[in-house]
Amino acid sequence: MSGHSKWHQIRRQKGVNDSKRGQLFTRLGREIVVAVREGGGPDPDANFRLRMAIERARAANMPLDNIDRTIKRASGSSDGANLEEITYEGYAPGGAAIMVQVMTDNRNRAAADIRNCFNKNAGNLGEVGCVDWIFEPRGIIGIAIDNTDPDEMALEVIDAGAEDVIPEGDMFEIRADAADFMAVREGLEKAGIKYSSAELTMIPKNTVALDESDARKTLRLLDALEDNDDVQEVYANFDIPDEVMEALAG
Repeated sequence: MSGHSKWHQIRRQKGVNDSKRGQLFTRLGREIVVAVREGGGPDPDANFRLRMAIERARAANMPLDNIDRTIKRASGSSDGANLEEITYEGYAPGGAAIMVQVMTDNRNRAAADIRNCFNKNAGNLGEVGCVDWIFEPRGIIGIAIDNTDPDEMALEVIDAGAEDVIPEGDMFEIRADAADFMAVREGLEKAGIKYSSAELTMIPKNTVALDESDARKTLRLLDALEDNDDVQEVYANFDIPDEVMEALAG
């Protein structure tokens, strides 16, 4: 299982406590602000990046009032004008590639914090371009397996432009080229197929298998990166066998 799928599954199982929820709302609000500023204004129908940011916020149960206030604030002021988007690249214990997407108002602080996360957790922060070639932008749509005919659903999503349908635990993971993402979603909606999640993300072209020791260290590094307020997304290409996951969970 790819780092994307495994890490998202782990995070779903962990849930979100109140302190994490506040941090998540701050992160999502920052994403909305930059989407308004750089994506084409406050109208989500004309601003794809904003539409995706709003959907992510709603999926995380961010109150609609908070979303509306953030959009109005971003479109009527200079909020977010000093935010920079930066990508850091490096390696986890065991050699898995990691990409960290940051949105920050202080480049020096962000660089120091990310380097510190890698150093304290047996990772290695690399140079720009050292691992980005491993990842490709893709749209990912999650559909619950229950009460879904897999063959019929696969035909529908392939007809809509999806590249692949992959069983992942209790979900089907629908993968599409980023350019076809909206068309695939619309195809599912027209076919009456309900989905539980939809996002644009980065998928690794290959994976690195981890033993229990390296898996534990890698997950600790990812946790540290996720806990940083400037971090928006973390992508990795590790593979953790099911038996190792069971040992970690135990």
